[in-house]
Amino acid sequence: MTTRRILMLTGVMVLVPLATHQALAQKKPIQLSLATPVQIFPPEDTIAGVRLNLIYGRNAVVNGVDVGLVNKTTEVSRGFQLGIVGLVGSFQGVQWGVVNISEGKFEGWQRGVVNVSDTFRGYQAGLVNSGRDVEGFQLSLVNYARSFKGLQIGLVNIIKEGGMLPFFPIFNIGT
Repeated sequence: MTTRRILMLTGVMVLVPLATHQALAQKKPIQLSLATPVQIFPPEDTIAGVRLNLIYGRNAVVNGVDVGLVNKTTEVSRGFQLGIVGLVGSFQGVQWGVVNISEGKFEGWQRGVVNVSDTFRGYQAGLVNSGRDVEGFQLSLVNYARSFKGLQIGLVNIIKEGGMLPFFPIFNIGT
């Protein structure tokens, strides 16, 4: 083996573990928050594991289980979120709470008293469901969608664009 190859191989053997360690160090396995900023890790960190928010917790990303009174993420998160209020940027998974709000794209299941999503794909169940662009199934007393593909079942069903009718009680179908 030439000296050049030995140096390259040594460099790879040293740099790859360091790069991997730094990538893993950026993802924290557990977060405990009283009320942001009183939490173990700063709000801009990614939590890959479990986050427990006693009052209010905020992180950029939570991938895993997110439980607390008020749970906030600002970027794309994945997993299961349970709380009184869930505020997410974009989310993939299950979000259960009294009030669930997704500012970005949501894929999965929202269950709560009030569910609000910008772009939604999946299943919403609650007393009031609302979305800008919805694809899937809404089950509620009041269902609203600006554009809709799927089925709404509820006392009041409103589809502004793409619905069988703009308003229809009991059920409405979006195409």
